[in-house]
Amino acid sequence: MTMARIHFSRRTVLLGLLVLLAAAFVLVTLGSSRWLRMGRVDLTADKLYTLTPGTTHIVGGLRAPLRLTLYFSSHAARDLPQLRSYEQRVSEMLQEMVARAHGRLRLQIVDPVPYSDDEASAEGYGLTPINGGTNGERVFFGLVGSTLPANADNDGDGDEHVPGKTLAIPLFDPSRETFLEYDIAKLLFELDQPSKPPIGLISSLPVEGNPVIGEEPWTVMRQLGQQFDVKTLDPAKLTRIDSHIKALLLIHPKHLPPDAQYAVDQYVLGGGHLVIFVDPVAEMDNTPFVDSNGVTDDHNSNLSRLFAAWGVQYDPQKVVLDRSRGLRIELADSSSMSHPAMLALGQQELNHDDVITASLQRINVSSAGYFDLMPGTLSRMFPLMQSTTDAEVVSSQRVRESINNPAALLDNYRPDNNRYVIAARLRGQFGSAFPERAGQPGHVAAAAGNAEVILVADTDLLSDRLWVSYTQSLLGQPQLSALANNGDLLTNIADNLSGSSALLSIRGRVSSQRPFTRVQALRAAADQKYLSKMQELQRELAVTRTRLSELQPSKAGRGDTVSSEQRAEIEQFLQRQLAINKALRDVQHQFNAEIDALGLRLKFINIVLVPSLVILVGLLYGWRRSRRSRRRA
Repeated sequence: MTMARIHFSRRTVLLGLLVLLAAAFVLVTLGSSRWLRMGRVDLTADKLYTLTPGTTHIVGGLRAPLRLTLYFSSHAARDLPQLRSYEQRVSEMLQEMVARAHGRLRLQIVDPVPYSDDEASAEGYGLTPINGGTNGERVFFGLVGSTLPANADNDGDGDEHVPGKTLAIPLFDPSRETFLEYDIAKLLFELDQPSKPPIGLISSLPVEGNPVIGEEPWTVMRQLGQQFDVKTLDPAKLTRIDSHIKALLLIHPKHLPPDAQYAVDQYVLGGGHLVIFVDPVAEMDNTPFVDSNGVTDDHNSNLSRLFAAWGVQYDPQKVVLDRSRGLRIELADSSSMSHPAMLALGQQELNHDDVITASLQRINVSSAGYFDLMPGTLSRMFPLMQSTTDAEVVSSQRVRESINNPAALLDNYRPDNNRYVIAARLRGQFGSAFPERAGQPGHVAAAAGNAEVILVADTDLLSDRLWVSYTQSLLGQPQLSALANNGDLLTNIADNLSGSSALLSIRGRVSSQRPFTRVQALRAAADQKYLSKMQELQRELAVTRTRLSELQPSKAGRGDTVSSEQRAEIEQFLQRQLAINKALRDVQHQFNAEIDALGLRLKFINIVLVPSLVILVGLLYGWRRSRRSRRRA
């Protein structure tokens, strides 16, 4: 019995190999999508899609299952490419968080089309729509997060749809992209907290009002109480601050007892978060104090011992004036003026690289002081609010004496071209301000790592008179309207500091928008050339008009000769004007030519050069393999 020999042609073998390679490619792709979900590589220059360790800690440590719903009006925003690009950035970051949440984070993306239940749901959660969509439609772009029952699963019994605690980001503003990761991580952190975070309060000002006489709390405290559990601490009995206090507000610390200062010192060194409001002239302080020597208090506050230990310079007898940012006030004679000691700090004076002040537009302060660092200190100060360079420092006594005549503060006004820091973050490895108490139980001599304190050199900004306006509604009820963002400032500070250390570690990041810097440089150079030509034309125009005006008085005596000279001057100017206009067009044409040449170079690199290099590398690799195979044969 003989066996038949089967012969395969080379074409059949190659076809079979191609089929096997295709099958292997499909298996590897499916397997990688299933088993290598965490195997991600971020190749962007600024690591835009890599979560910071703080966010990874928050997402990976979620205790309760959470559901995120991203509302984006995709249909209404189809003519808004920038918003659609930012939506992709947001959704990709959310998907990255979901991938690292170990199944405790679920994401749903909803397009709330007009007049739908989804649109009503978005409005119900308080999302802020923007106008300008397709056909005038409103565009929703916000995030809603809610807690789910502990036994929520995907078994289809409906438990996963039962919402618990709900929070929202009303609108993803592209201008706030640098804080996108922080905003989402903060939402997750707050959803994962079982109750309001407790914060402590020590104040010598009546910020909480007086129920006995019917005095209501200041508006900033009412806003603060909506998000935090505010616990008032008595400085006269204070010897220790519990570590469960997420943040401590120290407002106008006048004559703080040594034991209370030591408690604050140990709280900061132990990792606590402190906010200090001091003031050289606290205008809301109505409790004069006379010490044992008969010296009357000037309504200023200071923490000189703690400041010295932290490397901070602060003079409670100095006030910052800034005439370029003075608030407009009404005087007794019905006139008005800009008060140089009452300042309206705008976006240029607020730090938009810090999450506390990034979204604020205006902060009003009054008779504010300033901070600086001592020479040789290792602490670092990051300004939150500054004056302009048109500022001057005067004594607090002069400000008090000018209370009825603020115009006197402008006498002999001499700005020193310095930007004074009115509020700042302070970081450093602080040492204790009370080394003599080293023998006490639990004494901390120095911070284990970088401690952090928020410093504000004004307390009047917390009062209603600087940022709140009350009007009466049609029903006779008082309505509150904000003239500035003073209340938001305090809420942002408490919000930022009361979070976990992981949340504090998340800083602003670069924007995903990558401008054409080379094109911008070319445009700037062309604009400079165009501007110089325009200035040349304007100068020649002025000279010609002067020449014509000189000829004008002799017109009656010389008759037609004068008119001929005028026509010659006008003709000469018109010819020169045509020449300069041609030069302006040449500048614009040169600019367009440079842009076109740059575009051609980029197209050549992307379309011809790079693919050619890839093909060349592939051919060389194939040639080497075939050569090696022939040698083996």
